[in-house]
Amino acid sequence: MSPRNLLRKRHEGGHARVTYVELFFDLVFVFAITQLSHTLLAHLDPAGALHTLLLFLAVWWVWIYTSWVTNWLDPDHIPVRLALLVLMLLGLLLSTSIPEAFGEKGLLFASAYVAMQLGRSLFVLWALGDENPGNTRNFQRISIWLGFSAIFWIAGGLMDGEARLLVWIMALGLDYAGPSVGFRVPNLGRSSTEDWDVEGAHMAERCCLFVIIALGESILVTGATFAEAEITLLSSGAFLTAFVGTVAMWWIYFDLGAERSAEHIAKSRDPGRLARQGYTYTHLLVVAGIIVCAVADELVLAHPVGHLELPAITAMIGGPALYLVGVGLFKWPVAGNFPLSHLIGLGLLALLAPFASHLEPIALGALTSAALVIVAMWETWSLRHTRATLRAH
Repeated sequence: MSPRNLLRKRHEGGHARVTYVELFFDLVFVFAITQLSHTLLAHLDPAGALHTLLLFLAVWWVWIYTSWVTNWLDPDHIPVRLALLVLMLLGLLLSTSIPEAFGEKGLLFASAYVAMQLGRSLFVLWALGDENPGNTRNFQRISIWLGFSAIFWIAGGLMDGEARLLVWIMALGLDYAGPSVGFRVPNLGRSSTEDWDVEGAHMAERCCLFVIIALGESILVTGATFAEAEITLLSSGAFLTAFVGTVAMWWIYFDLGAERSAEHIAKSRDPGRLARQGYTYTHLLVVAGIIVCAVADELVLAHPVGHLELPAITAMIGGPALYLVGVGLFKWPVAGNFPLSHLIGLGLLALLAPFASHLEPIALGALTSAALVIVAMWETWSLRHTRATLRAH
């Protein structure tokens, strides 16, 4: 089979479906998100938050890069499918190392990350061949950037303590800066978003499915924690509060925003730019917010009453706030402004902050969930005519 036969076939006005092997690949990231939330819960302090943030950004970068690749290559072809399964195995190793990534398993985390990022990029170079010269040059640049950052990832894995953190921050900074500067390389120039011939609807669907994965982790945490708790009025109230909050987050993202954004990128003349801005970068805020909310839910379920410390308050208010900021930025290109409903929700959460330390955990959890419900209801009402128009088409 020649490399060019591995490309997805594009159909005018069509939609490249998400394949079963892509969904199978995503299962690894259900485990990764669980590992991240449990790691943050076990180290709920500034240092633990910084470590978890760095690990989350690395996990997200692995997943989103793979989604870009499967936008171009067809996973129904055996070489691409096998490559995804190898990435899945490496992703499982990456996920298992998360709790001890700043301990004994730092080199394992770094090695798995580098193998996934650089190995996938080199595979794409082979798969593209000469079929798409613009993308071939793009992945030549990407491979050089990833190869350079790999030096810092592996070096950090060999270090300890603060030295590892600092070197990994440099590595992650290189990885995240790459797309924003077009992976500029001397003598090879830089990539433009026009080179990133992305199939918009497929990218939108992939990111929507990842949000479902993250929300599913919240459901798992809620169910697992409640299953181990004694069933009382307080624990039942905490369980209901956590569930309602998760439903509200789903509603805020999926009721209309996800569909409008998918249609917007599908019709765009420069879908690569929208995919970079709205899905590659903005969605990491959305998923990060869900993870922090899952941590907050587990805190409330485990201790519905008692004194709230600052780290718990930060998670309980900061998680929903981060989610609303992320979803609001995601919706901005379509709506033309930051949604008023999200601003109202952020305002309500800000009003809770001065009084949070005087509230029981279950009360604060109920109020933050209520703020999310208000956002969902407000947007549903305010966009009722837009929804009717969209459904009519």
